[in-house]
Amino acid sequence: DVQLQASGGGLVQSGGSLRLSCAPSGGSFDAYAIAWFRQAPGKEREGVSCILNSDTAPHYVDSVKGRFTIFSDKSKRTVYLQMNNLKPEDTAVYYCAAHPYYCSEYALQHLESSFNYWGQGTQVTVSS
Repeated sequence: DVQLQASGGGLVQSGGSLRLSCAPSGGSFDAYAIAWFRQAPGKEREGVSCILNSDTAPHYVDSVKGRFTIFSDKSKRTVYLQMNNLKPEDTAVYYCAAHPYYCSEYALQHLESSFNYWGQGTQVTVSS
């Protein structure tokens, strides 16, 4: 099984930046796609971004394109989500999740249940 440890959340002002980290343990680092989902208060969880491995293109949902960047560091076995130009509507609990082989914008939007492994959430709060 894969265990996921997410970290890096915090409180930031609108326009600021945060970097989230997801460190999967167990299994081959390249064997899984790692995704970030988020859940704002009173809303359903939504996909944000995913990456299969460092050799493939990442995917983003429209609301974060141009502001968020997902990348992996295989030497550290960590996937990062760099979040720039944060907005109050980005406030949510952010979760990292792993899928055994698939990453796409469609998966982020429609295949949440196919992500087998989930880490605990990390809170991101953006003040206006």
